[in-house]
Amino acid sequence: MGRIWNLEEHKGKTALIEESGLQMTYEDLDSEAYALAERIGHRCLVFSLCRNEIGSVLGYTAFINHGIVPVMVSSHLEETLLDNLLKVYSPEYLWVPKEQADRFAGMARAYEAYQYVLLKTGYEIRYPLYEELGLLITTSGSTGSPKLVRQSYTNVLDNAQSIAEYLHLDDTERPITTLPMNYVYGLSIINSHFLVGAALLLTEKGLMQKEFWDFFREMEATSFGGVPYTYEMLDKLRFCRMKLPSLRTLTQAGGKITPELHEKFAGYAQETGKNFVVMYGAAEATSRMGYLPPEKAVEKKGSMGIPIPGGTFTLIGEDGEEVRTPMTPGELVYFGKNVTLGYAEKGADLALGDERHGRLETGDIAQFDADGYYYIIGRNKRFLKIYGNRVNLDEIDRLIKGRFQIEAASTGADDHMVIFVTEQDYAESVRDFVIETTKLNPAAFKVIVIDEIPKNESGKTLYSALLKEYT
Repeated sequence: MGRIWNLEEHKGKTALIEESGLQMTYEDLDSEAYALAERIGHRCLVFSLCRNEIGSVLGYTAFINHGIVPVMVSSHLEETLLDNLLKVYSPEYLWVPKEQADRFAGMARAYEAYQYVLLKTGYEIRYPLYEELGLLITTSGSTGSPKLVRQSYTNVLDNAQSIAEYLHLDDTERPITTLPMNYVYGLSIINSHFLVGAALLLTEKGLMQKEFWDFFREMEATSFGGVPYTYEMLDKLRFCRMKLPSLRTLTQAGGKITPELHEKFAGYAQETGKNFVVMYGAAEATSRMGYLPPEKAVEKKGSMGIPIPGGTFTLIGEDGEEVRTPMTPGELVYFGKNVTLGYAEKGADLALGDERHGRLETGDIAQFDADGYYYIIGRNKRFLKIYGNRVNLDEIDRLIKGRFQIEAASTGADDHMVIFVTEQDYAESVRDFVIETTKLNPAAFKVIVIDEIPKNESGKTLYSALLKEYT
């Protein structure tokens, strides 16, 4: 169990630049991370409430580089959902923004640095941790599900090295944060750029805010990442007309971008000498599994590309045999060192070893063309990507049923979820509850009242019938 990054080799270089003007070198980050880890003093579980700020990145660096296992969650996670996660996993410490520390009454303050506070929880249960377990990250956006992905140190390092290789990263890069660090896409940007000694530009501002672009230009950002919704917003902002001479690379993942937007941004990149890189991944594969080389962005519109360095794709047809013919659908299976250990759904699962052994059945239906480029054409699992956040539809149903004791069934397409209920009196309340509990954008879903939710003979909901008849 070694370090993920050797921060000392980047001594003297700037590691972090916050919008506030605060900066930190790699040397300072290394020493501050050591001091935080020393205060904890041993391998244990820590909940890290994440923001795009120096204190949050410092905590992550200290934990993963010193054998302490962080659970990465948003600092904006609804309180009751966070309380449930804490109850399930009983972490020994919390690393939280200073202004949120008072919310955890009765927990002792053990350390403080860069507007973050380390709290000792006092939970009596201490669950054993598998020796290769490096970090845990949520699988279903903001629904507060106790289901976490177990990532190993090997997973994190291998995926970061692969990303740095295919994006040709070096120490002149200055990526600006457009994604939360509790989301694997956002975290992968930190992981890969720390390997090469680049400077991360940290901001909590969004693309629709003037301050974001002021910071972008002032600090000469070289790249950013975005989910499909990000590019929809950029299109509305007439991004392609902006003067951003420092920008080198735009990456996209977190769901399939529309062919029209793919074509527009690929064309923009080609005309301006920049790189537009479409990528494919999942938390279960640490982050990335596939990428479309930028020189193919225009030619292979709609493709998510080829396997990342060190990875392999296979398609399995309905007959259980490997698909060998171009443009023939099959379930996409990925092989690589970045395939994670498995899931945890309770504290005792943290002791589990590697359950996947480098093989991941993605649940996505894909096909490849004659040149070996892959295209995602469908999905056979019960989750959607809503503005980049993966939302488990079963969890949405569970939350509604648990709160209102009514029948509910959710379905839809990426960025467009539909929730069906059978009680007119509850429709507005369900909508408000989902907005409040999950923090999903209200524009991303609607609630429809129907007389009866269709089921088959065994009592299972017929989601395909719902989607076909009512959308």
